[in-house]
Amino acid sequence: MTPKYHSLNDLINMIDEPNRTSCNKLIEDNKERFRIAVGSSHNHQNWIGGYVDHLCEIMHLAVVFFRTLNGLRPLTFSLSDALLALYLHDLEKPWRYQTDAEGNCKINPALADKKKTALAFVEQKAKEYNFTLTEEHWNAVKYAEGEKDDYSPGKRTSTPLAAFVHLCDSWSARGWYDWPKEKDEWIGAKRSVS
Repeated sequence: MTPKYHSLNDLINMIDEPNRTSCNKLIEDNKERFRIAVGSSHNHQNWIGGYVDHLCEIMHLAVVFFRTLNGLRPLTFSLSDALLALYLHDLEKPWRYQTDAEGNCKINPALADKKKTALAFVEQKAKEYNFTLTEEHWNAVKYAEGEKDDYSPGKRTSTPLAAFVHLCDSWSARGWYDWPKEKDEWIGAKRSVS
């Protein structure tokens, strides 16, 4: 049986309070910015509205993967934890990618170097919107795209939550990089801006 494809609001409602309220306020305060933001400049969900589509995709993957993996062996984090970290992991994108009237994507010079600016930007927004985050949440946000330069053969850098977030993000960005489709096989899935 195919799981339901939820709206972003439905997925946010699966996040525990007080962070659910923070997620909703952040979107409400930046509704138009979120609505037109692209998911990336080239590699995945790179259309107007693609940022929200990427959020929906990764959060849906979390719901499906969480149920499956947690059914096999108990996970050390909740679905709410995973959804929250996924919601926050690319939060700079609506400010980083600016779309002009013709739909061309330009990168905001202040956020051009994702490696140096993204985490600080997310930290600033998390503080501004009163998110309540644990060290494990921050680890998952920081390593959502892998450990990269922080990899060490002598210690475990990513937590299980970070590995799970990376799994969801990687599959959306590299496996299902152009989903949801206009006519999607996953019943109920659709692009946020048509």
